[in-house]
Amino acid sequence: MATAAPPVQKTTIPFWRDTRILAILFQVLFVVLVVGVLWFFYTTMMAGLRQANLLPSFAFLSQPASFSIGESVIAYDPSNTYGYALLIGVLNTIRVAIAGVILATIIGIILGISRLSENWLLRNVATVYVEIVRNVPLLLQLFMWLALTQTFPRQQDSISIFGLIYLHNRGVTMAWPETGSDFGAWVPWLWLGLLAGIAFYVVRRIQFARRDRPGVAMPQAFLLAGAIVTIGYLFVGLTNGEWPLSLSIPELQRFNFVGGIGLTPGFAALLAGLVIYTSVFIGEIVRSGIQAVNKGQREAARALGLTPGQTLRLVIFPQALRIMIPPMTSQYLNLTKNSSLAVAVGYPDLFSIAGTTLNQTGQTVPVIMMVMAAYLTVSLVTSLFMNWYNKRIQLVER
Repeated sequence: MATAAPPVQKTTIPFWRDTRILAILFQVLFVVLVVGVLWFFYTTMMAGLRQANLLPSFAFLSQPASFSIGESVIAYDPSNTYGYALLIGVLNTIRVAIAGVILATIIGIILGISRLSENWLLRNVATVYVEIVRNVPLLLQLFMWLALTQTFPRQQDSISIFGLIYLHNRGVTMAWPETGSDFGAWVPWLWLGLLAGIAFYVVRRIQFARRDRPGVAMPQAFLLAGAIVTIGYLFVGLTNGEWPLSLSIPELQRFNFVGGIGLTPGFAALLAGLVIYTSVFIGEIVRSGIQAVNKGQREAARALGLTPGQTLRLVIFPQALRIMIPPMTSQYLNLTKNSSLAVAVGYPDLFSIAGTTLNQTGQTVPVIMMVMAAYLTVSLVTSLFMNWYNKRIQLVER
């Protein structure tokens, strides 16, 4: 007769040996330690500010700034408030960041393709350019560009480039689009072209999805929108006798230029330094992205009879974009944050105006927090857009 097995006794693990409980306890202890350190720094900071009679307050934002700003996107007067002055700084920073990202991307793509060119001279010139620029500190380059703008001749002896760009010791003056009195009549055509392009793009994408085949709708959408806008431009201009948008070419008068747009030496030096410095890193990203595409793709394109230019534009570059977008996002963020070096060349960006505000009001903590929040917001918006685009072009596995 078989004997029954003795009952299995459950052994309890003491809590000081239970890894799950210990993990929770260590996490709680770490959180308490971090909160305690932060609270210590906060109370120490507040005690020091209270002793100096400089408790944090945002009331200064409604007070008159009483200082001038040399360059602004929108109208500004010293009688405006500190809050309005900080807004000017944000807009100036966004202005140089957008222009810098566009120009750096264009130059970087050209550099990256040149590094892979079969032309010996072009390839080596691009290599030497990249190696020199990326190994020189950005601040030193900004000083160099600022010194270069100061060596330009006076306005009466400006260096003319095709009669559209003039270089002089007060900065750069260039031709710029100017709206006419009939611009309002052209605005409905702009909206019509935009809506037509979006509608065409959505319809074509739905058609491609129903047919379960790939297709490109963006170029045709742009062509449709551009055609409608162009027709509206010609219609308004021919019927009213004045073009709604024209190119304002600068003309040198007795003491100054009339027409066009002027860039101060600070803005010109900052933009040139940021664009040239960032473009070499974008160029290396483009080069590595193109080289990362399997060479079988090139061989297949050649077997189909595509030219080298068509191969690069239609086969290689679209696939390389999936590799290039994440590191290019980092370069765009670096360019935006590096714009804070504008204070070294006299361009009134957010950091420069915030420094003046801080010195006049003594509100160190609120001003620094607002500057950090502004840069963080711009960086997060850029990251969100680039991440959306990166997800948009990723391969979808079936």
